[in-house]
Amino acid sequence: MYSKILIPLDGSKFAEAVLPYARLLAQDLNIPVDLLCVNDPHDTTACAPYMVNEYLATIGASFGGSAGLIVESGHTAATIVECAAAEPEMLIAMATHGYSGTKRWLLGSVAEKVLHAAANHVLLVHPANGQALPEAKFTAVVVPLDGSKLAETVLPTVSELALRLTLRVDLVRVARRIYSAPPEAFLPVFGANAPNLKKLWDEAHDEANRYLIDTASQLRRQGLSQVDSLVLESGADGAAAAIVDLVKRTPDSLVAMCTLGASGIGKWPLGSVTERVVRHTSGPVLVIRPR
Repeated sequence: MYSKILIPLDGSKFAEAVLPYARLLAQDLNIPVDLLCVNDPHDTTACAPYMVNEYLATIGASFGGSAGLIVESGHTAATIVECAAAEPEMLIAMATHGYSGTKRWLLGSVAEKVLHAAANHVLLVHPANGQALPEAKFTAVVVPLDGSKLAETVLPTVSELALRLTLRVDLVRVARRIYSAPPEAFLPVFGANAPNLKKLWDEAHDEANRYLIDTASQLRRQGLSQVDSLVLESGADGAAAAIVDLVKRTPDSLVAMCTLGASGIGKWPLGSVTERVVRHTSGPVLVIRPR
């Protein structure tokens, strides 16, 4: 499992939205925590060092006083990535947006740069109302898969989390439509050719279902007793929208997804589906970059 959790903070309530989830993982998985505050020389609103130390000490007390306190100077995103790179098994946990003086950690700024550049796993929380929950809990982990070996690289991490946290695993695959309407809608238009379209759609759905059933069976053989599978239909808004909608209907869930992308602060080829899920899910998303 993870060797440590690195939590970047900027003194804002938005950034603190990740703390309940970090406390849950730190406690239940017995993982040490480092709290990091970066003084960016380009940020004229940065707090004085003594204020930063006092702030981090206060947050650290909520972890039982055992959290490491780190104050660094430099470019915020690059410093976070560099600190995490020192421990490949470290988990970065941060909110997808927050306020630091007049600047914001929007997804598209610090959080996005860290997500795209870090080789470490990243836990991102996008608070719906900008406020931290009083406490967090997980009952399920939603795992979107597309049938590729790359997407399946999330499964070892998911298995360990599910076993240690007693979570239900919901395997999900979005069946790709080759047209935007139900098969029956094409009957008056295509006549005799319409059944062929329906056959293609049914075959795609059945293939996705068989794949999920086989994957679920593999996880059960590894000791996971609660494994469900579900095939979603991709609507006009694509696979990401279907996944986001499912997460909204699955309370207390953690989403675990794989992303493509070369490590490096200047290389950001994040997979579009993962990116959209992170942007539009008001809950925790664990993004795993395969090594």
